[in-house]
Amino acid sequence: MTLRIERRATGAAGGWGESLHPVLRRVYAARGVRSEEELSLALSRLLPVGTLEGVEAAVELLLAHRAPGRKVLVVGDFDADGATSSVLIVRALRAWGFAAVDFLVPNRFEFGYGLTPEIVALGAERAPTLIVTVDNGVASIAGVAAARERGIDVLVTDHHLPGAELPAANVMVNPNLAGSRFGSRALAGVGVAFYVMVALKRALDAAGLVARGAPSAAEWLDLVALGTVADVVPLDANNRVLVAQGLARIRAGRCVAGIRALLEIAQRERADLTAGDLGFAIAPRLNAAGRLDDMSIGIRCLLADSEAEARSLAARLDQLNAERRAIEAQMQAQALAAVRHLGPLATPGARQRAGVCLYDASWHQGVVGLVASRVKERLRRPVVAFANGGDGSLRGSARSIAGVHVRDVFENISARNPGLIVRFGGHAMAAGLTLDPARLDAFAAAFDAEVAAWLGANADADRLDTDGELAADDICLATAEALRGGGPWGAAFPEPMFDGRFRIERTRVLGGKHVKMWVELAGGARRFDAIAFNLLADERARAPEGEVRLVYRLDVNAYQGERRLQLLVDHVLPA
Repeated sequence: MTLRIERRATGAAGGWGESLHPVLRRVYAARGVRSEEELSLALSRLLPVGTLEGVEAAVELLLAHRAPGRKVLVVGDFDADGATSSVLIVRALRAWGFAAVDFLVPNRFEFGYGLTPEIVALGAERAPTLIVTVDNGVASIAGVAAARERGIDVLVTDHHLPGAELPAANVMVNPNLAGSRFGSRALAGVGVAFYVMVALKRALDAAGLVARGAPSAAEWLDLVALGTVADVVPLDANNRVLVAQGLARIRAGRCVAGIRALLEIAQRERADLTAGDLGFAIAPRLNAAGRLDDMSIGIRCLLADSEAEARSLAARLDQLNAERRAIEAQMQAQALAAVRHLGPLATPGARQRAGVCLYDASWHQGVVGLVASRVKERLRRPVVAFANGGDGSLRGSARSIAGVHVRDVFENISARNPGLIVRFGGHAMAAGLTLDPARLDAFAAAFDAEVAAWLGANADADRLDTDGELAADDICLATAEALRGGGPWGAAFPEPMFDGRFRIERTRVLGGKHVKMWVELAGGARRFDAIAFNLLADERARAPEGEVRLVYRLDVNAYQGERRLQLLVDHVLPA
């Protein structure tokens, strides 16, 4: 398989101010932005809160459980989106005079995903009158029914795609419910929670139920930014506002102690923070708790008001993340060894499978999603990685590519093969499922066939979209700084990536798999420092030499107070 470079079309763009860097204008135009007005990241640009269906009913239900004798229990998911959603609601309700607010996050290894009857039974020991689900619940039919049978009201806030049947919750808020007319289906779980809290604060203010000076929901936009970036939801115009506003608060130091502690332990400068820092430095440490241990560690870190407590919990999260990386490295090596006959690792003439399933009895179920993601990046094909679920089942985590909606793939397989999949759920690019081990081969064949049908004859899996070549004078620190400040970049609003012909002058291998390069632009016009991370992860790979085509991003390398240009190389292709 050979990667095919496609350059993003820019079309015509007008309405730009003279101060906007010309490369940034070109990049914005390629992403459908036509004027500076569309780039506004002010809070006033958010979609109106009242247009999200269900928020008014959610507010009424919440207000009914504010009085003494009432208790709200927040049940979150075990990832960073679920953790930030939980912390946002717990902090807000406690600050706004709710009599009793607690949280419960399922241990994924004991209880699985979502509001299950077992979680309801565990939560019932705390005698809640209202359960609020965050980042889960739309598929929790049995769990919601179990809560209602116990006389516990249920408010579901979620963003996952619904199945054919919905739970009988008192109220549901989810922009992806059928018939929703809300202007964005891309909200993360924490974004949905934020909208509900904004509506609640307005109602409390209107009724004079909170003291003057009580914090607004915007006080916790740092959490919204972190959860949104961590969940890799599309950064449409609405999400870009939420992330940009949260980043601004963090840079100004107006964030929870837990985020400050995580930034400190990850050695990230708060004043220079980007969305990428949240996604690659902070989110993995938070997610490590849910992958290997108990996400309540991450929630307690973000709930901590004491700097000392936040640092202690952040240190534990950092330790868990180191353990996660070691486990993942071993699993990834095993996975890549198993797929050498597939995709770009293939020997000539080997079949290129459309959808890939991987399983090893020794794999850790909390890390299979990361393995699926790494193999997907290598093969540029949808991948499902399975681990033993501990209850006689297999738990799979899927990662997909543009053009293949993996949750819909599972739905189609289930419709054609009743009983093949025990349960499934998720998004277009990431989903999970449970399988009977005896049905793994049948599922693998069905997954391959269904993905092949999605890809069709004109597969885009081998296509690599870039923003084209840069003139020699534009490959400079000023351009890198302009692009860095032009974000937030993320899913569906990708960080600018360029391609061009270079000659590699010399290389040095770092850590056994990263390659530091000194490269010269074709024609000998300029020389640059460059680095390609994980380029030698496959032991058969070799450090590149001679004339090549690099696909790269411009990065600002800050070291000892000096800022320098560095090329971050994503792909090295034949010239």
